Amino acid sequence: MTHIVADSAKRRGCDIVVAVAALILLLPFLVVIAVGIRLTSPGPAIYRQRRMGRDTHPFTIWKFRTMVANADRIGPAVSGGRDARITTMGRWLRRMRLDELPQLVNLARGDMTLIGPRPEVGKFLGYYTPAERRLFAVRPGILGPGALLFAAEQSRELTAADDPESCYVTHHLHAKLALDLAYLERRGLRADLDLLARTARLLCRPAGVR
Repeated sequence: MTHIVADSAKRRGCDIVVAVAALILLLPFLVVIAVGIRLTSPGPAIYRQRRMGRDTHPFTIWKFRTMVANADRIGPAVSGGRDARITTMGRWLRRMRLDELPQLVNLARGDMTLIGPRPEVGKFLGYYTPAERRLFAVRPGILGPGALLFAAEQSRELTAADDPESCYVTHHLHAKLALDLAYLERRGLRADLDLLARTARLLCRPAGVR
């Protein structure tokens, strides 16, 4: 079994610098988005959800709310691009990939790292194989290798599926996790720069579910 490159103090230091600098620079923009969400749909601007972190310790992830309030109670945990629960502004935030920006707070707190496997919803943990559970040896990331590459395809298929959660588990989960494992096995500056370049190319494409 190939060794996974663990978190390091240097990576954590870079995460802190990026998080603090980005939060300071983007604060006015973040406030404008938050006000826009509050004005265009009832409910809070920030959506909080429990996710699995390093060593499967749960933490609260932050996102800008893109769905109606209490969407988790009236629909599946995963969704496609045309889900009726998505608000008008939420659709724009997802398309521009701005809904993840509040995770800079998670980055600063040490819940997450900049690049790594996306944090999983607890209900899907039971579908992980023993090999896939090795992903929990590191902090989850804001930019996930598997999530980035599968975003558009996953969104289309989940939108068309009668059972989005079953579709996600059957057709997407393990393929995404394989890409995350492959990244962690070659984790380093070159792999990170490659993923950042892929992210830049994807910014102009339709966003999917992450």
